[in-house]
Amino acid sequence: MNFVRDIFLLYNVMLVCCVLLVSSKPATFQQDFKVTWSDSHLKLVEGGNAIQLTLDQNSGCGFASKYKYMYGRVSIRIKLVPGDSAGTVTAFYMNSDNAMHDELDFEFLGNRSGQPYTVQTNIFAQGKGEREQRVNLWFDPSLQYHTYTLLWNHHHIVFMVDEVPIRVYKNNEARGIPYPKSQPMGVYSTLWEADNWATRGGLEKIDWSKAPFLAYYRDFDIEGCPYPGPMSCASNPSNMWESANYKELNPTQARLYRWVRTNHLVYDYCTDKSRNPVPPPECLAGI
Repeated sequence: MNFVRDIFLLYNVMLVCCVLLVSSKPATFQQDFKVTWSDSHLKLVEGGNAIQLTLDQNSGCGFASKYKYMYGRVSIRIKLVPGDSAGTVTAFYMNSDNAMHDELDFEFLGNRSGQPYTVQTNIFAQGKGEREQRVNLWFDPSLQYHTYTLLWNHHHIVFMVDEVPIRVYKNNEARGIPYPKSQPMGVYSTLWEADNWATRGGLEKIDWSKAPFLAYYRDFDIEGCPYPGPMSCASNPSNMWESANYKELNPTQARLYRWVRTNHLVYDYCTDKSRNPVPPPECLAGI
């Protein structure tokens, strides 16, 4: 445990240094997002600094960014549904929203009280997904806000929890592996019922007596090339998310990534022999 504590302390110091070097352009919900369904189930709270999403027997809800983006770094702070949340899914994702879509998914799978919260990630490239991985979070994400980040650049896609990498998908187009590269994606979030699969494969159903189920979002941050926009933006190597700091995991990030994968990874499509007797080629790319 001393190693884990020390590595997190070191990483936090590094993050402070990075924040001083990189300018940020925080988004606001009212200016940059729109409600996509069931506006009666979303409302501003905390003096307008956060939004509350509600799921009950009548409806869930969702919102989306007003713009799409080509490459970038998107982060949102979320406080997930507390208590018995089995059968619910709180999602934060990017999507090109077309037939041959690209998509990057965070899906937070509800649990029975006292069990770990599981986050499922998935990646769609050119309409093909089925690249699910699941990680049990090492904290209770319903007690306070935590930061969830998607980094998407020409080199790799990185899913992060409080700046700790939990998944990396490299750009290996040179090896014939599809990679999201040409379709702008919007930023989306939903809170919805999925008790046919979300908790223990659908064995645990929603207990509607615990409704309404509430999740909270705040501190939206989108750094990317808005679309439509200058054609040169997405290929500009001077963009923050294309800089040397984001081309690959640094040694501290790589150690944290291995720690997560060793201690908290609970499902990986790459090692699911019933689905993939031969591992898909991207599974051999490493980090």
